Amino acid sequence: MVAKTNPTAKLPPLLVIVGETASGKSALALELAGKLGGEIICADSWTVRREVDIGTAKPSLADRALVPHHLIDIVDPAEDFTAAVFKRLANDKIREIADRGKLPILVGGTGLYIDGVIYDYGFLPAGDRSARGEFNGLSNLDLLERIKRLGLALGDVDIRNKRRLIRLIETNGARPTRHEMRARTVIIGLKIERDVLSERITRRVDTMLANGLEDEVASLAERYDWTCEALKGVGYSQWRDYFMGIQPLEATRAKIIKATLDLAKRQRTWFKRNKSIHWLTTPVDVTAVVELVTTELNK
Repeated sequence: MVAKTNPTAKLPPLLVIVGETASGKSALALELAGKLGGEIICADSWTVRREVDIGTAKPSLADRALVPHHLIDIVDPAEDFTAAVFKRLANDKIREIADRGKLPILVGGTGLYIDGVIYDYGFLPAGDRSARGEFNGLSNLDLLERIKRLGLALGDVDIRNKRRLIRLIETNGARPTRHEMRARTVIIGLKIERDVLSERITRRVDTMLANGLEDEVASLAERYDWTCEALKGVGYSQWRDYFMGIQPLEATRAKIIKATLDLAKRQRTWFKRNKSIHWLTTPVDVTAVVELVTTELNK
């Protein structure tokens, strides 16, 4: 009699750490990687890009020397990059890390990147991008009006996210498929008090400014232009009026802080829907987390 094989038996174990920006995900991942023998895969739609370092709060070179980090600085500032490509690259890295006898640790706040991996999203083809230039020049309200005229369902698409609205039009309303959550996966989520998060974000923005964010943005705008993908991100797009001479530095700082807080709110909303997340309140008891992860992955 031939024994039946378990289809998940060869699936590498995976630890996932999610939460809002500035909630402490990277620090926790670094500590857990040291205690569990792990390597980190960054699930962030901005740190994948080269030349955007200060405004994306990339892990420091010292941290990267301490623990291997993957999928950072893999595309140019103006290069197109999708969640589908991230999924493929992340799955490759998960297997490579596991083959070395290490624990893959997927860390980030880009919900679609995370879910694409753990729910094995069946992403759609690129769609018709012939009008991408026209769409980029439209406001979100214009795009919503077009979506309405086309009779497309918004579903859970974030109407503040222009790229998602454009994508909906380009794919004629089609949505990716989603499967059951990946086996041998533990998801840790960090919960942080709103006032503490606000203070952390403010300090982070001030540190970015002190470290030369203005010069970094100026260099990117000069080498590319304001349609560059990297300059559409939080911490970058808010500078345009400043460099046009119609917005003072203090107002720019305030806009970056607000945009970061808005991003944190969207991340919080996205991850709250996932009932498989083990939510932990900061500061975290790392010893207890190690026990939890070890127990869950050995089931």
